[in-house]
Order: sequence, then C-alpha cells, then structure tokens
Amino acid sequence: MVFSVIAAIVIGYLLGSIPFAYIVARLKKGIDIRQMGAGNVGALNVYREVGPAFGLGVLAADLAKGVLAVYVARWLGLDLIWVCVAGFAAVVGHNWSCFLRFSGGRGAATIMGVLIPLIPVQFVIGFGIAVVVVMITSNIRLGMIGIAFIPLIAWLFDKEPLLIFYSLALFLFIAIRTLAGLKGEIAKAGDKKSLIFDRGYHFWQTKKAK
Repeated sequence: MVFSVIAAIVIGYLLGSIPFAYIVARLKKGIDIRQMGAGNVGALNVYREVGPAFGLGVLAADLAKGVLAVYVARWLGLDLIWVCVAGFAAVVGHNWSCFLRFSGGRGAATIMGVLIPLIPVQFVIGFGIAVVVVMITSNIRLGMIGIAFIPLIAWLFDKEPLLIFYSLALFLFIAIRTLAGLKGEIAKAGDKKSLIFDRGYHFWQTKKAK
C-alpha cells in the first residue's frame, strides 16, 4: 500500500512535470516560451505566440497529464483520497517542473484534467460556464469562474464530501496562482481596465490587437 501511494505520487508529479508548452515552442520556433508573451508555460501562451493548432495540442497534452495521474492511481488500487493526492501531484509538477528548474505554468489545464475522471458531469457543466464567460468578456482569466462553480455543482449532485472540498481546494489553488501572476500586469499602465473585459485580446486571437 505504501509503495503504491509513493509510486502514484511520484508518477503523478513526473507526468505533470513534462513541459509540453516549453517543448512545443522550442521545437516549432526555437523560442523559450517563458520569455514570450505572458511568460506562462501553458497552452494559452503557446496559442498566442506559436499558433492556435499548437496551443490546442498543448492544452490536450496538459489535460492528459491530470487524467493519466488519476487513472494510474486508480489502476494501483488506491483509495479516493490518495487518487486525489496523486492528481494534485501532477498539478504541482506542472507548476514546479523538475525539468525546468522547478518553474512552470499555473496549472489550469492540468487541474481540469484531474477533475474530468473524478467528476465528469460536474466538470462539463462548470466548463460550459467558463466558455460562456470567456466568450462574453474575451478574458481567459475569468474562465476560473467556471471552475469556481464546480464544487457547488458537485454538492448539488450529492457527490462525496471529499470531492467537493477537493475541487474547492483546486479552485483556490489556481485562483491564488493566477492572482500572483497578475501582480505585474496590474502594475502596467491601463491594464486595470482589462481585468474584466480584455480589449487587448479576443478569445480567438493569437496576437495582441493593435
């Protein structure tokens, strides 16, 4: 049991640590994605700096990291709490990758990947809310609102308390990470105006509008 728990956590972390955004940007354009755009090692930055197809590919890969971490833990026969821990290990790996000297992204896609196999119906509803918010505001950051609704939706569906609190904890984690990343952006002149409605980008754009 102890070996299985350790194996699930280590595998989850290593899966999460695979920096697909960094790899794709290096292979396609020879750039360090950490030095481009928002500087985030994630799908959205690749979408805008490398290209839509590559960004969507990175999104799928980062989702898969969370999904696989959960399924590996389940395959090892672990209890739900350890499955959740293994999923979070993947998120930690994405944010503090051992392959990038413990730097990384913010973990939104990997968090979504963790939630998909755990509470699929509730995730789809929350994701739908996020899509509507992003389409209205053109602000990807506000897509977190959809994740914020997932714990409530899980409660309404009478899911296990562990999953309700786990999804809430994941939302708080990504919220704190995102707010921390916004500190530099808020300091820029005029950026406060785009905290809700982002007129610099539309959700379908790859580069900042002029």
